[in-house]
Amino acid sequence: MATENKNLSNYDKNTIPNANDFRFGIVVSEWNEEITEGLYNGAIAALLDCGAQQSNIIRWNVPGSFELVYGAQRMIVTQNVDVVITIGCVIKGETMHFEFVCEGVTQGIKDLNVQTDVPVIFCLLTDNTMQQSIDRSGGKHGNKGTEAAIAAIKMAELRRTSEPN
Repeated sequence: MATENKNLSNYDKNTIPNANDFRFGIVVSEWNEEITEGLYNGAIAALLDCGAQQSNIIRWNVPGSFELVYGAQRMIVTQNVDVVITIGCVIKGETMHFEFVCEGVTQGIKDLNVQTDVPVIFCLLTDNTMQQSIDRSGGKHGNKGTEAAIAAIKMAELRRTSEPN
């Protein structure tokens, strides 16, 4: 397991660009809300810790993880953001629904990253159990939302520094 011996909340602030000038979009799934709120809280805490301004953070809720792609796409088109973080949680059940949702969201976010010039960060927990999700949304493995926020800052900086002159 990739996160078994790693705390997702650990980062060296000295290696992170200052987030003061960036505008962040966060699209949060309402499904498995106890998990997605934990991820959101981790993301917000990291963004603010790295200099982001609360007024430069836009949050939109969507009903489920499958809707994250549309929410991110609309945010890119309408909100003039430097980066979008998508936050969701899908827990494996007894049917193929898990696989279809996970693959659809993964491919959709990949497509947005290829088709637009705004980075979209993948913060979708795809766990076998609720306990695994708890462990990764502020539990014993830290917070994947924190990790997503750090990735967002780094990608916003890459976008800014790689703009053609």
